[in-house]
Amino acid sequence: MSNKHHPKGLDCRQREESGQIREKRGDTLVGTIRNEYGAGFAKGYRSDTKLETVRRDTGNSLSELVKKK
Repeated sequence: MSNKHHPKGLDCRQREESGQIREKRGDTLVGTIRNEYGAGFAKGYRSDTKLETVRRDTGNSLSELVKKK
């Protein structure tokens, strides 16, 4: 994994050099994501659940999960 800094776009989301939005790491905790997207994110999951678990269980990407909150 690269330690290279990726600049944030106007929407404060990190982007690759190509301009594509970077994917959140699977080991990011639901509680951390709730700080960014609100308490309604991934309802029914504990805050110490990993994002990869939520993705696997629901079959949804982060952006799909954010839309459902």
